Amino acid sequence: MSSTNFQQLANFIWSVADLLRGPYRPPQYERVMLPLTVLRRFDAVLAPTKEQVLARFATLKGKDRN
Repeated sequence: MSSTNFQQLANFIWSVADLLRGPYRPPQYERVMLPLTVLRRFDAVLAPTKEQVLARFATLKGKDRN
């Protein structure tokens, strides 16, 4: 990840934190920001295989779990 992309991502995260300042007190930010950051990272890492996973899910949907 280039320095520019990292800075853009950091700025985005802080902008989201700014939006959360209304409903959350400062000590509560980490309870929200860390899980959202982890979910975003999973989304980015798994993006290349998303279509394959959705296709596989569609084939398994409704089948018995046993």
